[in-house]
Order: sequence, then structure tokens, then C-alpha cells
Amino acid sequence: MSQLNGAYYGPSIPPPKSYRRPSSGGGGCGCLSCCCGCIFNCIISLICKILTTVLIIAAVLVFLFWLIVRPNVLKFHVSDASLTRFTFSNNTLHYNLALNVSIRNPNRRVGVYYDQIEALALYDDVRFASQTLGPFFQHTKNTTFINPLFNGQRVTPLTAEQGSHFEKENGAGIFSIDLNLFMNVRFKFLFFKSHTVRPKIRCGLHVPLKSRNGTTSPDATFQATDCDWIYKRWWIR
Repeated sequence: MSQLNGAYYGPSIPPPKSYRRPSSGGGGCGCLSCCCGCIFNCIISLICKILTTVLIIAAVLVFLFWLIVRPNVLKFHVSDASLTRFTFSNNTLHYNLALNVSIRNPNRRVGVYYDQIEALALYDDVRFASQTLGPFFQHTKNTTFINPLFNGQRVTPLTAEQGSHFEKENGAGIFSIDLNLFMNVRFKFLFFKSHTVRPKIRCGLHVPLKSRNGTTSPDATFQATDCDWIYKRWWIR
């Protein structure tokens, strides 16, 4: 037999297969982790369905309530104003102001309890008088009149700009006076009563000063004025 110097020319010998022992620790997504993920997804889906159902039911109830009650906003209107005295001297304001305010409830199924109405009179954003009115109940489709009366004097320091404005309006015989109404009200529907609601109403008035004989010039008559709601002042107690 001839010597082949250790060389081998037969078929290639495959390398030996390596063996890796399976890990017993959490190195992948086992059956338990898959089950936990499935349960979590089911809980999230269930919560979303419950919230969606609650929102739909609430929307339907609100729509049915609106359809049955058809609520309308109360309307406030100053129909007349009588100013027989409005003088300023020694930082003291002397006044005599009588107002006639109408409150219209246009609702057919909602009555209103006015537990308290605080009427404030202001000149140039300076409060000079107040009066508390009420309580009373206003029926449906009803117009009720209230009559705030401000008579007296009050120490009311005015700035130079406010004093100049007063002199200018005093010369014209017409004063810009604001009436603010702070109210505690409750609404009644059938046998149900709401919580106390505290809205604010503002009436910007231009009131002519009557002469001593109780007359005003034809060009200085009071113009009936609609009042505005100050919605940001609402809150429920």
C-alpha cells in the first residue's frame, strides 16, 4: 500500500452538531405571558364598551329631558327708571333711584323659586347702594315685576377720571348706572327641585335725572333696557 502522507480524499465530514440546553427562565413569551396579555386586552375592551354605553345612555336621557321640558332662558328687562336725586359733594353721593324690573319665565313646565335677590346699584363700577328682595315663586309662562328702590347717601370716593365723567354726565342730565342682580334660585319640574343656582344679571342703564317738579326733557326719557346674563358667575351650591 502506497503512502499518501496523511491526506484524505474521501467525502467531507460534517461538523459536529452543537447542543443548547433549553432555558427554564423567562427568556421568551411563554404561555403565561400570552394569557396575561389576552386578559389585559379583554379588560380594556370591556371598560371601553361600558364607558361608551354609559355615554350613549346619558346622551339619550339628556335629549329626552330637553325634548320633554324644552327649557328656555329667563328674561330680565328694566321697563322704567326714576332718578330724582343724584348729586356728589365732599366724597359723598346722594341718590334716589327707583326701578321697575320685569322677569319673564317663558317655560311651560319649569317654575322658579327665587330664594333671594340682591340688587346692587353701581356708578362707574363703584357700588353705592344695595337692596335684598324676595323670596317668591314664579309660575310657568309668567311675568313677575320687582321694584328695587335705592334712596340715601354713601361715602363714595371717586378718582379724578370718575369725577370728570360725573361732571360731564351731570351737565347732560343722563347718568350711566348699572344694576346687578345676584340671585339664589331653584328650578321646579313636576315634583323635582334643583339645587340652588346663583346666576348674575347685569343691566346697563342710561337714566335721566328728573327735575324738582318731576319732569324730564323730551330728549331725556328713559329707554327700556334688556339685561344680560353673566354666565361665568354661575355655580351650584
